[in-house]
Amino acid sequence: MESAWETRPRVAFEAPASKRVQEGSKSQRRRRWRKARAKASRLLQRMDLRTMTQSLVTLAEDNMAFFSSQGPGETARRLTGVFAGIREQALGLEPALGRLLSVAHLFDLDTETPANGYRSLVHTARCCLAHLLHKSRYVASNRRSIFFRTSHNLAELEAYLAALTQLRALAYYAQRLLTTNQPGRLFFEGDERVIADFLREYVTLHKGCFYGRCLGFQFTPAIRPFLQTISIGLVSFGEHYKRNETGISVTASSLFTGGRFAIDPELRGAEFERIIQNLDVHFWKAFWNITEIQVLSSLANMASTTVRVSRLLSLPPVAFEMPLTSDPELTVTISPPLAHTGPGPVLVRLISYDLREGQDSKELSSFVRSEGPRSLELRLRPQQAPRSRALVVHIHGGGFVAQTSKSHEPYLKSWAQELGAPILSIDYSLAPEAPFPRALEECFYAYCWAVKHCALLGSTGERICLAGDSAGGNLCFTVSLRAAAYGVRVPDGIMAAYPATMLQSTASPSRLLSLMDPLLPLSVLSKCVSAYAGAETEDHPASDQKALGVMGLVQRDTALLLRDLRLGASSWLNSFLELGGQKSHLKSVSKTEPMRRSVSEAALTQPEGSLGTDSLKSLKLHDLGLRNSSDTTDTPELSLSAETLGPSAPSTINFLLGSEDGSEMSKAPEELNNKDRVRGVGAAFPEGFHPRRCSQGAMWMPLYSAPIVKNPFMSPLLAPDSMLQTLPPVHIVACALDPMLDDSVMFARRLRGLGQPVTLRVVEDLPHGFLSLAALCRETRQAAALCVERIRLILNLPGPPV
Repeated sequence: MESAWETRPRVAFEAPASKRVQEGSKSQRRRRWRKARAKASRLLQRMDLRTMTQSLVTLAEDNMAFFSSQGPGETARRLTGVFAGIREQALGLEPALGRLLSVAHLFDLDTETPANGYRSLVHTARCCLAHLLHKSRYVASNRRSIFFRTSHNLAELEAYLAALTQLRALAYYAQRLLTTNQPGRLFFEGDERVIADFLREYVTLHKGCFYGRCLGFQFTPAIRPFLQTISIGLVSFGEHYKRNETGISVTASSLFTGGRFAIDPELRGAEFERIIQNLDVHFWKAFWNITEIQVLSSLANMASTTVRVSRLLSLPPVAFEMPLTSDPELTVTISPPLAHTGPGPVLVRLISYDLREGQDSKELSSFVRSEGPRSLELRLRPQQAPRSRALVVHIHGGGFVAQTSKSHEPYLKSWAQELGAPILSIDYSLAPEAPFPRALEECFYAYCWAVKHCALLGSTGERICLAGDSAGGNLCFTVSLRAAAYGVRVPDGIMAAYPATMLQSTASPSRLLSLMDPLLPLSVLSKCVSAYAGAETEDHPASDQKALGVMGLVQRDTALLLRDLRLGASSWLNSFLELGGQKSHLKSVSKTEPMRRSVSEAALTQPEGSLGTDSLKSLKLHDLGLRNSSDTTDTPELSLSAETLGPSAPSTINFLLGSEDGSEMSKAPEELNNKDRVRGVGAAFPEGFHPRRCSQGAMWMPLYSAPIVKNPFMSPLLAPDSMLQTLPPVHIVACALDPMLDDSVMFARRLRGLGQPVTLRVVEDLPHGFLSLAALCRETRQAAALCVERIRLILNLPGPPV
């Protein structure tokens, strides 16, 4: 039997005219409401801090007086109490923010770039105050209306009061940093006892209030629905996440079963806080890689730019020769990656909007790795485009533990179209299975291969740009440093989006923002860095051991045993190769014979590096002929591999503290007086103020006081001046509200102080990782276009047609 819908005439559906008028009037009202709210927001942002605080206090007192006169009811009592709390916190926060704002300009890169963690913290607090001011005005105007939603407004006011209380605590922490840091320095450098106090206090702060109703309040409004979707997916994914004897068991459907978290923001915030504190790096690896499942990746590709070439290549682990830039008649051997797992292929993805000469050659086709149906995306044209004079080598982000070039392919396709140049994106091995320096070795090997075989990639190689985001930005810097150390061609420039340049865990004002950032919480940052440093597999607390069960403990202990065996074999192999390379150095090399070196070191240590082998201590870069003799005094030493700088015993607070001997960039800070040391960070709070503490118990922060994090190839901000002076022009695009902002500001300041060409552009109101959100809204598209503009500047390409 046919349904009523099936028996209707097959005509286009058209609503009645009266209904269309009603819908039109509703949409017009919504547009007017959005414009009015945007205008009010702009007016609030133009208000100075004191005026905003005074207006909020006045409204809070008026609402207090009204609701206190409404009788002894529970709702009226809570509303009176919440407005009293808003008044108290606003009055306490305003002077602290004023002091931070008065000195914030001292930490900017220059007058044209007013950005640093202190400014970001003040801006975030202003956003919270502005929202409370808007809500307090709404309550004052509508509290007598029969349509006033008391419970909804009360819940929102209580949530933002909790956020304001925590922001006040962060403002006091920032003030403490001002008193302990070196003048002009954003990162803490000094007494470990002070930073230990800071970390003990900081990790106990309540965070759930920032993940419920207040989620993403500091970002542009277009981002907030996306963050809400991500948070619901995260907590739903966390419920379905489990460990068993075979590994991680999750399903894609786990992202779509979070209805109760969508309707209960407080429950979502509490669950979000539990997840970020208790689940390990394997959970975050699985969650961040969810976009690579077939269904979601296919949808992303359907919505992205169509390109003629998107091929996954597998580069075999074969050593090859590269000419030295100082003398092209001499060569150096580029060895395949060896650290941890031994020689293995390196995966890269070639993306090109046009099919160019060389990209369909038999030689390149021999490297192609099948991806199933997607490998057929190479669509031949009757005529090939000539080789581009430019090449972009891209290194993706993902905290060193997650994602691949496939995750970043949508915006890379747009880049390929806009730049008219082929892009080679490197799929490096990920931690914790492949910790430092495996990713660096693979990226350096792939970069050198691209320089040598650029003709196969559809480029003449006249201009080469290294580009990366987040962890990929870190690897862009370290690959360039390593290329300079080897004496081979460095890229013509680096574009790094929101890079991580300081992996040694320490305090800075922008790092305080990790308390509220839904994409980069502090515990997640620490777990990713710990995994990259090779410390992720160390013992967990007893409670975690009980949760694993007998089979889980057996699996963990077996993994530790295999890891130790692998690291020992890797160290033995590297030491054998290094000593062999040192012996071969003793032989003279004639001018007419190309110089061949088997350099296979995994990392360069700091100048004061402590390796246990005297013969290796004497092995310098200038001994290998990779640097000029004039640089030998500051040249770092070669190490066997990262394992020789392996993690030390865990610190007493389970957090990675700065080691006693500082980097070349810092001098010993002035000694703090005994009173300051006794007071600690907790005493930075005024009497009577108590921030909210986490209800999840003590946070396990699996980081270690390991000297490896001081390695300049892991934390380029700590590199000596002689190394940073080898970098090409650097263009950094950072986010004002990113916990990693200070990494960009301090790195740019160091390069500027050395006379190195560097630019820093800071985008407002966007979160870390905006490149992956490029298609989301106008603001992210503009920020992504800024990155393309920086790359275009490096490649000397003409601007886009107007």
